[in-house]
Amino acid sequence: MSLRFNSSFSDLPTTIFEVMSGLARTHKAINLGQGFPDSQGPEALRRLACDGLMTGSNQYPPMLGIPALRAAVADHYAAHQGLVLSPDHVLVTSGATEALAASFLALLSPGDEVIVLDPAYDAYRPLIARAGGIAKTITLRPPHWHLELAEIEAAITNKTRAIVLNNPMNPTGRSFSRAELMGLANICQDHDLVAICDEVWEHVRLTDQIHVSLYGLPGMAERTVKIGSAGKMFGVTGWKVGFVCAEPDIAKVIGKAHQFLTFTTPPHLQAAVAQALGWDKAWYDEEAQGYQAAYHVLRSGLQEQGFHVLNSEATYFMCLDLQQSGIDRPALEFCLEAVESYGVAAIPLQSFYEKPEEAPPIIRLCFAKQEAVLRDAIGRLAQARRAMVT
Repeated sequence: MSLRFNSSFSDLPTTIFEVMSGLARTHKAINLGQGFPDSQGPEALRRLACDGLMTGSNQYPPMLGIPALRAAVADHYAAHQGLVLSPDHVLVTSGATEALAASFLALLSPGDEVIVLDPAYDAYRPLIARAGGIAKTITLRPPHWHLELAEIEAAITNKTRAIVLNNPMNPTGRSFSRAELMGLANICQDHDLVAICDEVWEHVRLTDQIHVSLYGLPGMAERTVKIGSAGKMFGVTGWKVGFVCAEPDIAKVIGKAHQFLTFTTPPHLQAAVAQALGWDKAWYDEEAQGYQAAYHVLRSGLQEQGFHVLNSEATYFMCLDLQQSGIDRPALEFCLEAVESYGVAAIPLQSFYEKPEEAPPIIRLCFAKQEAVLRDAIGRLAQARRAMVT
């Protein structure tokens, strides 16, 4: 029998994160590529999950999420971001990527255009395409990665339905200013657009800048989908507990798409996250300070070795400009040689672009690692630079 495959999937490359992590395992390299911490997450959170597994229900929880978690998400965002939410605004998903998929499937019709800001998380375009949408790319420019509001507005047509905003932004580490977000909010209202906001990095702050959610700006609650991730908040990326916040009528429709994707999420993980979301604000500040310290270790160490490091304001990530570092190599070529010959995995920024050939020669590193690991990686990357510098 000759099997036929859906070309929209069979023609897709394996995600660069899986490729580089596979190479890191093969070469026993330090993995600064895929975005996960090298710790196991807070012990108190893991014990809550263990207790829930042994004493709580292990059967299907409600499709929209357990009531305790939906209420906890609403309360958490009220306390930390001043958002006015109720449990009816909240849908629990199996991770933020599933939340994105459900949102695109629920809100897009075939032929709808969606504005995507490059460099963009690599799941956006395939998921938009599977929902029948058409991604329209606006490219942000290093080193500051400012929102190009005039370019965004110029790209809008009568087919434009939505814009995807990743704030803070992976891979650039940019946390957009309130002024930029207000400008984007005005565009969304003027052109009747839905804003699908991937805000999974909202607690991973590297400066004193306060996270501003587009959802909370005047006139935006009725047209914004806010997506969060317990995996990023608590450094347990494998848990895949995400949440959607939107006006109840919007959340209900997204829930109908979600029911035919994963339907639900493990109840003991939901229950643990519900309790952790109520932890004191000081806990979240302390976590952010830990990431800040790791960021400065890697940043200062690489700068001392001659690397040109771009500024990051949030996320687990920093970017290196190879050309400004004296390395005349394409980013992918550098990353392959770095992992195979020097034992450090990184991600070429071209993986985040619609047209990889137009990407700048920049690589992304994940610094959510122990200090000893980061210092080892600095030494290995320094060896790579000395061998490749022009």
